[in-house]
Amino acid sequence: MGRSRGQADRGSATVWTLAVIAVLCVVFGAALALGQAVLARHRAAGGADLAALAAADHWMDGTEAACARADRLARAQGARLVRCVILGEVSDVTAAAGRGPFTVEVRARAGPAGPVTPVVSGAPEASGAPEASDAPVISDAPEAVPEGGG
Repeated sequence: MGRSRGQADRGSATVWTLAVIAVLCVVFGAALALGQAVLARHRAAGGADLAALAAADHWMDGTEAACARADRLARAQGARLVRCVILGEVSDVTAAAGRGPFTVEVRARAGPAGPVTPVVSGAPEASGAPEASDAPVISDAPEAVPEGGG
């Protein structure tokens, strides 16, 4: 005669176990790939930042020497220098890290801060510097109130 219900279900736990193992392998592989991508991004960013600082620090030695120093620092961080441009005292570099689909490029700039010029409102253009009573100085600070204002 026919099989009983208990015999028809034999081996189904093996199929479910294999399915769960396959799903776990896919999830684990995705987590490893994400970790590899994050690691490549951090290596490229660290290499680019330090390379830009090194190139900006050695701009007086010339572009070739500054970029050679930047390349050495990028390689020490596990990245490779892709691009190096020195414009005056400012360096602009791009570093890459990782391989294959996990290759990441990061751009960084370094150099001295520019001069800070105050923003003046209502100053007469022909007279040069405004007097304190003529025009308030607007600060970059949030909610700054000029002297005498209320």
